[in-house]
Amino acid sequence: MAVRPLVLHSAARLSKPCHYSSLSRYSRHARLFSTTIRNQRPEPTSPSASTSTTSTPPPGDKDTRTTHFGFQDGLSESEKTERVAGVFHSVAESYDRMNDLMSFGWHRVWKDHFVSSLNPGLSSSVPPKPQRILDVAGGTGDIAFRMLRHAHVLNHNPSVHVTISDINPSMLAVGKQRSRTLPASQQAALSFLEADATSFNPSAVPSNSVDLYTVAFGIRNFANVPAALAEAYRVLKPGGVFACLEFGKVSSSLLDAVYQRWSFGAIPLIGQLVAADRDSYQYLVESIARFPSQPEFRALIRAAGFEVGGRGYEDLTAGVAAIHKGMKPL
Repeated sequence: MAVRPLVLHSAARLSKPCHYSSLSRYSRHARLFSTTIRNQRPEPTSPSASTSTTSTPPPGDKDTRTTHFGFQDGLSESEKTERVAGVFHSVAESYDRMNDLMSFGWHRVWKDHFVSSLNPGLSSSVPPKPQRILDVAGGTGDIAFRMLRHAHVLNHNPSVHVTISDINPSMLAVGKQRSRTLPASQQAALSFLEADATSFNPSAVPSNSVDLYTVAFGIRNFANVPAALAEAYRVLKPGGVFACLEFGKVSSSLLDAVYQRWSFGAIPLIGQLVAADRDSYQYLVESIARFPSQPEFRALIRAAGFEVGGRGYEDLTAGVAAIHKGMKPL
């Protein structure tokens, strides 16, 4: 597709601002971590110790393989999945408002730039070539709606279809509600899928079926990141693109000091005041701290089999966030 060479280009122009009765059991799990470690930074013995993510999934299943939940280690993957579900059930309704408060609105700038850099729907043929996009962990629709508008309105390509996939039904419910405000043509080009990104059902997402796989501010919450990358590789067509927008490691030591103080001092407090949920936002800032650095995550993408052009990532706002891209070889 014409879009593929473009999406691997790393733009540098953003160096400046560049429901429910069942909810109680999830909320209980979401708060289990609050009595373990709070506002404590781990003391890693090496740069990768605090961001440990195995390059290949170890043997066993989700009940025996271990991972971390924020700063708490030693959980099974299935337990982390359940606790993360509790967090996002709790924050679904206030998620975007909290993102505005936590990032001073910067998340909207980052998402706009992320979608613009991918240029969905670009096609030189007449009629334009169809494109299938899988937006993972995209429950509220922030990325998917931008993708559809860019493809349908800016690139005049109505043959772009976006599937929003999320493991959390509460987040999907928010996205479905918001999608009703979209033009009819864009609603018709949108579908929703409740699924675990580490193990899609092949009948729902067949191998070699997707042109563009996107995930924004979600992959750090996955119980097994290498397994999710392997699934992204499986479902993408040869030449298809994996694109991830995620928090990163700040390049300036002075800015990082301010950022860490804001993250651990203010964000959980804002969560308490605005959403009456300190614990969930405590987890969110801990999950950011535990996510691999930009070079470490680039190595994981390469280990999954993707080709990575140039540096492989673009820092946004001094590395507070970063865009990572990789292409499945032809």
